[in-house]
Amino acid sequence: MGGESGLKSREVSAMIKQGFIPDPTLSFSPSRTFSPPPSSTRPSPTQPQAHPHTQTLFDMMSEEHKFSDDKRRKAQDRLSKLLREPALLEGGDVRLTVVGRDGLRVSMEVRKSVLAEKSRFFAEKLRCDGAVSHSVEISDCDDVEVYVEAVVLMHCEDLKARLRSMGDGVPKVLSLLKVSAAIMFDLGVMSCLEYLESIPWSEDEQEEVISQLEHLQIHDSAVEVLQRVSSDPSTADRADDIFLNLISGVLQAKDDKARREMKALLSKLLKENAPNDSSRLDVSKDTLYHLCHKCISSLLLCLSEATGGDERLDRGVVMSDITREADNIQWIVDILIGKKIGEEFVEIWAEQKELAALHSKVPTVYRHEISRITAQLCIGIGRGHILVPKETRFSLLSTWLEALYEDFGWMRRASRAVDRKLVEDGLSQTILTLPLLQQQAVLLNWFDRFLNKGDDCPNIQKAFEIWWRRAFIRQYSAEPDNSQLQITLSDYPS
Repeated sequence: MGGESGLKSREVSAMIKQGFIPDPTLSFSPSRTFSPPPSSTRPSPTQPQAHPHTQTLFDMMSEEHKFSDDKRRKAQDRLSKLLREPALLEGGDVRLTVVGRDGLRVSMEVRKSVLAEKSRFFAEKLRCDGAVSHSVEISDCDDVEVYVEAVVLMHCEDLKARLRSMGDGVPKVLSLLKVSAAIMFDLGVMSCLEYLESIPWSEDEQEEVISQLEHLQIHDSAVEVLQRVSSDPSTADRADDIFLNLISGVLQAKDDKARREMKALLSKLLKENAPNDSSRLDVSKDTLYHLCHKCISSLLLCLSEATGGDERLDRGVVMSDITREADNIQWIVDILIGKKIGEEFVEIWAEQKELAALHSKVPTVYRHEISRITAQLCIGIGRGHILVPKETRFSLLSTWLEALYEDFGWMRRASRAVDRKLVEDGLSQTILTLPLLQQQAVLLNWFDRFLNKGDDCPNIQKAFEIWWRRAFIRQYSAEPDNSQLQITLSDYPS
């Protein structure tokens, strides 16, 4: 009988990693002990002292050792408190020892009936005669405290209250969930999942929750928890309509402060939708260009009303609407450029001859925001973010460059958001991408204007210098190569 009992005792085997390890040599004692921390190494009295303001390697090691000791001491304090829980003070017929990777060792006596009832793993491993005592060790644990907490949880009647009282939030509950799943403590698993479903998560915690649930492969039990991050299959189909409604709402917003805040928010969120990540839902090109055409039509109507001479209209409101619609276009163009789909808009903007003609009839104080759109496009072209043919680039300047010159003084004075150097560099680079004769026409016109307007005209003299050198100093002549490559065929001697 004794041999059979010893055999049954030794059947308790691998639980987690190295698992439950039977140790018949362990004494069966009601005491609960910690292994003492390793002694620290002290310098000898003859060891030379470092300068008081110089941190030596020994000082750094001592500080690290002190921090490790302090952390270990706090862990032991928490464990001492756990081991004073009434459930563990009652003793039992199974001695359970938990050993951490850092050597920390905790022993406790627990009732086999509780372990077997609450854990399917224990129920399997402890299936034997009631008179047999067991000594079980869980070794190589990541966190001894969590394992002890899981044992305490098995003895609780109200698990939700216990989890709430811990006050350590998501990280601690995830650790308990991991251990509960490993020992098949089903009630513990469900209680942890219910707790996670009930509390808020930070974004970092959200990633950890998803990762843990995927790793533990308990999705069937975790459906409720994951609902807050799981997209409905129909969301992908409706995504573009959602984006359209959100952006349209911002374009038509009544409160200027709220409108600015939501513009910034949507811009940030849309930039997070990387174009090379096919798994992310993003606003479509068609939706953005639909909104562009709508805003341009509204701007054209506002300019027509402003120049129509209808005395019944409130000119102040009309002028305000011009500024607003121009700002709307700037925002959408910024999104297009950020998503590298701005080429079509350059063509659309270059064709707005009627809009450019009406622009010149509106006071500069109201119309200068329109010229910021042209500046945006020149900056995008100059940085290589917008790639359009030379015909389109020249058409853009032909339609809107005069307006940009006229409004430049107001642009830089009235708007803090306008970076003069950025605009001048973008305009310079755009001009320099044109054929040389077109560069000449644009820059000679600029030269005369700059002499008369000074600081109220963009200073693009660097572009002028480069054109000058191209035209008069480092002339390049694309002469045809008249040399002919001659190929002679001959028989190879056999």
